[in-house]
Amino acid sequence: MNLKRAARYYLTRFKRLQGSNHSLAMGAAIGSAVGATPTLPLHNVLILALTIPLRVNPIAGILAANVVSNPLTFGPQYYLAWKIGDFLLPGRLSWEKIRDTLALIKSQGIMDSLDTLRSLGWDAVVVMLSGGMVLALPCGVITYVLVFRFFTRMRARRREKHLLNNPKPPATARLDA
Repeated sequence: MNLKRAARYYLTRFKRLQGSNHSLAMGAAIGSAVGATPTLPLHNVLILALTIPLRVNPIAGILAANVVSNPLTFGPQYYLAWKIGDFLLPGRLSWEKIRDTLALIKSQGIMDSLDTLRSLGWDAVVVMLSGGMVLALPCGVITYVLVFRFFTRMRARRREKHLLNNPKPPATARLDA
């Protein structure tokens, strides 16, 4: 699929979302924050678990998570999560341990790879999640501001265009005789 065409398609879908500016912006902010965490198989479940009780738009969240977390961003995203987590919790997950694990995974089948990943233990989970949470906070805040402004401006232009196409008829003067 053409990347430019796919981007245009998702932007069109995003523009057509219904809801208040706050609901759409908050849903997108939650989606991008969850998308920035290294919880890949659970992104949609987490987004739905957070957006539905808060009564914000879950579709905006899922679309935003797909923009933030996709095959082009997995590598840098996981590296930053590890780097930040290693800064916060030094010595729990070294680069050598990650490199050796990746080398083992390359030569193994899928089931053996899962066992190798599981052998990293809770230290790896704690380091990656703590780094991902720190990465998620600014991502969510920036997304909220940008999406809120986007929908505010877009809807203002639509209202303006609607008023220009349908000018108000002049008010008739009421004559009381």
